[in-house]
Amino acid sequence: MPLRHVFEFLDSQRCAAVPRSAPFRQPQSSVTLPAVPFPPRAPFPATRLRRVRAHDWTRRLTRENSLSASDLIWPLFVFDGSGSQPVASLPGVSRLGIREAVAAARRAVDLGIPAIALFPATDPSRKSDDAREAFNPDNLVCRVTREIKDAVGDAVGVILDVALDPYSSHGQDGLVRDGRVINDETIDVLCQQSVVQADAGCDVIAPSDMMDGRIGRIRSALDAAGHGDTQIMSYAAKYASAFYGPFRDAVGSASNLGAADKKTYQQSPSQSDEAIHEVALDLSEGADSVMVKPGMPYLDIVARVKQTFGVPTFAYQVSGEYAMLQAAGDAGYLDRDAVMMESLLAFKRAGADGILTYFAEAAAERLP
Repeated sequence: MPLRHVFEFLDSQRCAAVPRSAPFRQPQSSVTLPAVPFPPRAPFPATRLRRVRAHDWTRRLTRENSLSASDLIWPLFVFDGSGSQPVASLPGVSRLGIREAVAAARRAVDLGIPAIALFPATDPSRKSDDAREAFNPDNLVCRVTREIKDAVGDAVGVILDVALDPYSSHGQDGLVRDGRVINDETIDVLCQQSVVQADAGCDVIAPSDMMDGRIGRIRSALDAAGHGDTQIMSYAAKYASAFYGPFRDAVGSASNLGAADKKTYQQSPSQSDEAIHEVALDLSEGADSVMVKPGMPYLDIVARVKQTFGVPTFAYQVSGEYAMLQAAGDAGYLDRDAVMMESLLAFKRAGADGILTYFAEAAAERLP
């Protein structure tokens, strides 16, 4: 889609919402409540909405949204070794050795989980300022992908993250020059990273770096390398959030990043319209699907994206969200299973087509 058409579409959406004769008023919020789309019902007592809640069968029969294992994507942390390494800040989650990651892929197939997302805990000795390990064809995540594909084939999709933070000595998602994350040179590396990951057999490339213009460049690089069928799931609306801490512990980038932040390329939590522009640009460059990250604090963004574009839309229930619910369940403050299911259903209600969640295995065990 040409960019001209993208901006014409966004302008028409804005203009349609405000009559030309309406006086200008400074907006106080980006949230607009829609007009009630339903005809009025008979007043109480003729209408009693509790009637359809009276029994389990009628609640199931009138359910507006539902959750199944097919809605889940299971994020897995992998390390170069065998066995498992518990992640202290993610109770119940461990880094998996290569053999264990293959076993988890088989488990996903058995549970009906359609896709897994792999994140490498790279050996610190292989990290560098230029993150060259990211495009090493024999890096950890490429080797694990090949092993999984040899074991289960297309029975489960493999999604690989595209960003430099697992491989950089500074912990940033892009290359750094004079203390600044540089955009265009980073994209050159991301294209190389995407191609070696597709060569390894991954099904979906998921750029999470938030560099401007990277989706179009990655699409072109994949096509030129003969990977025209490899999907791109863009982290299109990714926020500079405080909910990522346990993830950075799991991949070993927290100490590399130190006191630095990612606010010059990830979005501010205050932004909503900007997320729509980010999504529009990524779709115009060839993204097959888009993601909102984090998830639950940004359900309004999930809903806006789905309503605006009608494209496959995913949400990431990130490590901090998971850790809070799991820890509260472990402490007995909340019913873990109940809040797990309620939180996942909330994503579907907001419009998400699927959810990346560390609860994937536990939820799938409890779903029909």
